[in-house]
Amino acid sequence: MTTTTLAGATPATGNPRLSADAAALVADIERYLAARTRTTAHPLITKTTAELVAEALGATPAAPILTPPSRALRILPDWALAFPLLRQLHGAGRNIEVAEHLELTALVIERYGWTRGSLRTTSGRRCILGAQAVLFRLGYGDESTARAAGTRLQNRLAARGITQPFYAWNDASGRTQGEVLALVREAAAAARQETCA
Repeated sequence: MTTTTLAGATPATGNPRLSADAAALVADIERYLAARTRTTAHPLITKTTAELVAEALGATPAAPILTPPSRALRILPDWALAFPLLRQLHGAGRNIEVAEHLELTALVIERYGWTRGSLRTTSGRRCILGAQAVLFRLGYGDESTARAAGTRLQNRLAARGITQPFYAWNDASGRTQGEVLALVREAAAAARQETCA
């Protein structure tokens, strides 16, 4: 299993319910991304006022919140998320940073549930690659973003002395959702630090 499983979507037929279900997830993702957008009064200022205040007070940023996706969206086949009209309406071609991709991957796993041994279950639970596929197929980032996120995950595992691919690590017997979320968030934090450096 590789990150190339994210590409090659098959078009679906039009389905108004699919559009409504996806719209709820996409709206939550857009709110999360909008909250992370850096806006400053001057182009030479690198931090927003909120970031400077939080840094001065030693506050940690609030965790983004996604409303749980509807059951219908969780159980739809992945190719349905890549329906061209749906992608155009909901983020198609949206550039996101690798750290954002990893943070959103963790949020999808939290909301959809986690699994091992397959990209997804019939109830909609996702492994790491399956969570990445949701974002990719809805148009958040592209294949290079997903590959770079995979590299960050691999680097975090290597730092722990683990040489197996992250998707095989995900599938290991005894693995827990908590361990998976910790790895993904650790990789996101490392990616964000490298971006800020």
